[in-house]
Amino acid sequence: MKKLASLLVVVAVLSATAFAGTIVGSAHDFSNKNWNNTGEICVVCHAPHNTNTSVTDAPLWNHEVTTTNFTVYSSGTFDGTIGQPDGASKLCLSCHDGTVALDNFGGTTNGSQFIGGGKNLGTDLSNDHPVSFTYDAALASADGEIYNPTTQNSGLGGTIDQDLLISGKMQCSSCHDVHNTQAVNGTKLLVINNSGSALCLTCHSK
Repeated sequence: MKKLASLLVVVAVLSATAFAGTIVGSAHDFSNKNWNNTGEICVVCHAPHNTNTSVTDAPLWNHEVTTTNFTVYSSGTFDGTIGQPDGASKLCLSCHDGTVALDNFGGTTNGSQFIGGGKNLGTDLSNDHPVSFTYDAALASADGEIYNPTTQNSGLGGTIDQDLLISGKMQCSSCHDVHNTQAVNGTKLLVINNSGSALCLTCHSK
């Protein structure tokens, strides 16, 4: 009996280890949601067949893309140029802006389940961290309080530009690890644990 109990403990530990750092069990594991009748995790965003070929910023995209015109961040202290969200950020907002149903995937456009609570960012992004702007050495020089992304180490093995930016731009996925590969800070899906504001201070030289 003791051997069986020990074996069960080992299996449980190995199972937990196998799922650590994966989308399984994360905030983006939609397999058990009542609006996802497929029981699959990935299909809400990705599918192997009949996907949206107009989306080039994520492979095999399977979710309806938002067409919202957003109110974007604006500040006299910001030295970059911010337009409408694009790239990966627009895909994130295709659930998180609250205008596109969560169950609008696989060709469905009349879904009824919308994201709620603090996860619904809405269409006014003026009080959120800016996204979809070019973050380069010129911006760092003009700002004076952010690091040069081409030389500053990200803490993930390369520079900020290599590890965090998407085609030279700051996007939602620069801070948020949508597939939970880093498995830090619980449900926040962050690329770097933000204890002591470590994630913020990766780019901001304060």
